[in-house]
Amino acid sequence: MTANALEVTGLTKSFGGNAVLHGVDLSVPKGTVTAVVGASGCGKTTLLRLVAGFETPDSGTISIAGREVASAERFIAAHRRDVGYVAQDGALFPHLTVGQNIAYGLTRNARTSRARVAALLDTVQLGESMAQRRPHELSGGQQQRVALARALAREPALMLLDEPFSALDTGLRASTRAAVAQLLAAAQVTTLLVTHDQEEALSIADQVAVMRDGRFAGVGTPQQVYLNPGNKFTAEFLGDCVLLPGTVTGGVADCVLGRLPVRDEAADGPATLMLRPEQLIATTVTDDGHGTGVGTVLSSEFRGHDVLLVVDPGAGEPITVRQHSLDPPAVDAKVRVDVVGPVVVLDQPS
Repeated sequence: MTANALEVTGLTKSFGGNAVLHGVDLSVPKGTVTAVVGASGCGKTTLLRLVAGFETPDSGTISIAGREVASAERFIAAHRRDVGYVAQDGALFPHLTVGQNIAYGLTRNARTSRARVAALLDTVQLGESMAQRRPHELSGGQQQRVALARALAREPALMLLDEPFSALDTGLRASTRAAVAQLLAAAQVTTLLVTHDQEEALSIADQVAVMRDGRFAGVGTPQQVYLNPGNKFTAEFLGDCVLLPGTVTGGVADCVLGRLPVRDEAADGPATLMLRPEQLIATTVTDDGHGTGVGTVLSSEFRGHDVLLVVDPGAGEPITVRQHSLDPPAVDAKVRVDVVGPVVVLDQPS
């Protein structure tokens, strides 16, 4: 069995007596991308710095490509860990050309190899002519690609990306993110990405780890953590969600929207049910119909390709519906709310 590219076990870290990480465990399979996502101050950047070798753990172990690099008995320096690192701002040397920046990551004998630099520029989809430019002559997206090429130069066992797209504007961030994701997948480079951007984590990663107060609240594929988060914090952090009280009986939940199938096995009894707004479809009814799933549109927010409707179901809290923006129900209209797919049981009071 091939060892995971990164194995973190029982990792703890404190600063000035304040605990930042509490026994963190994380496995990153070889050739995959794992995104650690969380709010500012949750500990995700500390985790990345520990893996990089910029900080020493209080306890626990870190192994890269099967080699233990940090534990109570051992600490391998950052430059000997076989990792590539791309910071938020790229951190290019302003006094060096693009080619010299990339060559800086090569061994002494390879630094004069124009072919190697050209190949790396091609890898990150930049032309060879870029080699003579200075960093200030590049766009933000181009600078990030050069930083990635420099990190790839030494063919690291693990790539670390620290909020690499957050300094870019919205359109450039999306295109650069897509390009980098393609590059990493094509090169089969194992990557650990730290970000506060939920959309970024869900779109670029094979595995998403949601961090809260120095612990992982949920770890799984993007589909798993988004559609079946398991707890309220993960559900709410990864996007809009609709939480409804209900009662589960035999795999079916009774709630204000009717009788709905439950995604996984759940014990019978009271429960908190979760749906994503895109699971709901509001359709105008022609009469004053009452009953399960019928409500009134309180507000409508046009967002271009979709619209957010806030609907009063007649009992309990208003619910949010996200659907396409073509001819949506009007404010004050009576609507029937239909549900696509099963609901998730987040917790059940004892």
